Amino acid sequence: MKISRGINGLKGLGRFGAIGRVLARHGFGDIFERVLKGKKTDPEGETIPGEGFPSARRIRMAIEELGPSFIKLGQLMSTRADIFPPEYIAEFKKLQDMVPPVPFEEVKAVMERELKRPLLEVFAQFDEKPIAAASVGQVHIARLPTGEKVAVKIIRPGIERRIKEDLRLMYFLAARAEKSLELGRAIGATNIVREFERNIVRELDMMIEAGSIEKFARNFKEVKEIYIPAVHWDYTTRSVLVMEHIDGIKMDQVEEIRAAGIDPKEVALIGLRSFSRQLMLFGFFHADPHPGNTLVMYDGRVSLVDFGITGCLDEETMRQIANLFLGYAEHDYGLVMDALTDAGLISEEMDLKAFRNDLKDVSESFYGRSLQHISVKDVYDQMMELVLKYGIRLPRNLLLLFKTFIQTEALGKILGSDASILEVTRPFAKKLLQRELNARSALRHLDREGRALSGYARSIPKHINDILRQTASGRQRLELRHSGFDRAQAALEKGINRLTVGVIIAASIIAGAMVLNSGQKVIKLTFQFLGLQTVSLTAILGLAGYGVATLLGIWLIVSILKSGRL
Repeated sequence: MKISRGINGLKGLGRFGAIGRVLARHGFGDIFERVLKGKKTDPEGETIPGEGFPSARRIRMAIEELGPSFIKLGQLMSTRADIFPPEYIAEFKKLQDMVPPVPFEEVKAVMERELKRPLLEVFAQFDEKPIAAASVGQVHIARLPTGEKVAVKIIRPGIERRIKEDLRLMYFLAARAEKSLELGRAIGATNIVREFERNIVRELDMMIEAGSIEKFARNFKEVKEIYIPAVHWDYTTRSVLVMEHIDGIKMDQVEEIRAAGIDPKEVALIGLRSFSRQLMLFGFFHADPHPGNTLVMYDGRVSLVDFGITGCLDEETMRQIANLFLGYAEHDYGLVMDALTDAGLISEEMDLKAFRNDLKDVSESFYGRSLQHISVKDVYDQMMELVLKYGIRLPRNLLLLFKTFIQTEALGKILGSDASILEVTRPFAKKLLQRELNARSALRHLDREGRALSGYARSIPKHINDILRQTASGRQRLELRHSGFDRAQAALEKGINRLTVGVIIAASIIAGAMVLNSGQKVIKLTFQFLGLQTVSLTAILGLAGYGVATLLGIWLIVSILKSGRL
């Protein structure tokens, strides 16, 4: 879905005016006017909560009135506790998809257009009343001609066009807010809208959700306690998803679960193990495990449904999270700090000693408690206070993970679980790290030194790249020094000298032979030796060449024999 990030002519002007009226009605008139003018303001001139700035409740009410797109944006903002204060997060979490269902005739028109057949040729039965309705889509129950019961999720007609218009306005307002308001720059308004666009585009494509279901089914194929519904691809399009209907009990209906002869505490353990597998083994997790999306089947298995919101973790992040969990489980704050540093969340520019002390103060009081005596939400809230205090920005996947963690903990509490989250996740974290070490033929035992070695191996290429980049920009200078080459240099020189002597020997022999064989006689000398003898100077020179070559040859052979390297 390509969005034009600006206001062109009169396009969208009516919607823009409606947004302005809503914001003015809820006390945003002055701020909205400054945003439209795009004038920079003094940060000290911007009001804060309690001093004239609209309260968190009024912001939430304005978002609700602005409609589905802005409600979805507010829901995203409720996960950004690293940006917004707790009172705003609490209000944003109250935002619900409070929208009436689409009339059946409109749903029928969408289905028949997408499937290119009359509705009753595709389904033997189709319930006109939806079992769930949200801002993006709604769900109906139907039966295939085979008699199989299915759940049919349909994208609301016209919602994509409406979201495109609202996104265009969101980008316009975000850019103006960042230009004119310190608050807009501080929260990164444009980045929030960009993240919202990425999320909503995925929710509008049923093929993406169907693919997520298939991926979960493959991941949990060998896990008997978890069941993933099947996708009926023949009836699934970009706007329609048809999947197996799951008969089960919502996870928060504890008495019904007991009445079915199922232990709620065991159900909670299944949920915790499922979450640990998703997090530590697969790197792909269901990011909205509320009671309506998590069903207890009558045979005791747990089924996950509605995969509209999922999260992904790469191998690096999975390893960092595993180290983080193990660090907490083993009270090893050095490992926790290493994991946070490795993830790029903290750096040496921070007051690391103060951060470590604050982190320890927050964490120590929660050790050893079961789900009934610990609140992941409390831990999360206190962690977010540290994040805000030290100006840490968390990546989206980690924030989504924290949200999922809190929802999983809430379900465990509802089911009366006395399990410890850290104890349940510990074996999966160890399995992940052991697998990584084995794959690299590194240390076979899972201890801190082995984990540190793996971390160093990963960080070295990055450090080298940083050094080379700084050198290229002139901020650093590389100075290369070598030592220990003196002996090698002496040996090389000796070899070259011997080679030179060998060449001289060969040249002397050749020159002497040529002179002796020459027919030219230069300066004949006569002397008395055993009679009168005549010798030419050329003959003397030739003999001298042979003599020099012989002496040099003998010296070369002796030196080679002495070196023992013949």
